[in-house]
Amino acid sequence: MGSRFTVGLGCSIVVALVLAGACRAGGGNYVFAGGTPAEQAQVHAALEASSFDWGLVPLQVTIHIARGIPQSYSTPGQIWLDANLLDAGTFSWGVAQMEYGQQVQFALLGETMKARLTALLGARQWCYESTSLPRGENGCERFAATLAWAYWPTGENSMKPSGPGDWSASMNAADFRALLAQLIGAPDPIDALWRRDLAGRLGVRASLSDRRRER
Repeated sequence: MGSRFTVGLGCSIVVALVLAGACRAGGGNYVFAGGTPAEQAQVHAALEASSFDWGLVPLQVTIHIARGIPQSYSTPGQIWLDANLLDAGTFSWGVAQMEYGQQVQFALLGETMKARLTALLGARQWCYESTSLPRGENGCERFAATLAWAYWPTGENSMKPSGPGDWSASMNAADFRALLAQLIGAPDPIDALWRRDLAGRLGVRASLSDRRRER
């Protein structure tokens, strides 16, 4: 029987590389099938590092961990991750987030949403309707990679785009978060924190300006 993780959905403010802080959502309802405690802990840490609210996925997900899986993949309610990849530590986190991102599209996106996202992400089809097209032409792959990057935008993320052709660069991260807030009600704590930080800095500047005028 798999190990169980059912995580609360609370947020905490922590130091981030790109902002004054980031609100971590994490959460999710998943069980493990296979993997060592250390490997399972890497998956848990990966999901907690993301600011995406995985609890939006309404079903329990089984995460299979085994050695020799040539390529991580997902089906509805199921994720397969390579143990060798997880043994690499933080480098594996982006992949774990991407595969859980597939669960988001499986569970929460309707056909109209998929059609819209296919165009916005620059894909040619949503998800392997034609097997003759390259993987990168599938909107579901671009969606999951962009989600992994947009909600954990740090240099530690292996999904960080290195160029405009990367799947995770299919849409500007802030625009993607705003779109998912509209489509599926996904909170955007990164944007909320950025706006609060900006308002605070503008408030400080205004206060200093007022003091100068008073002198």
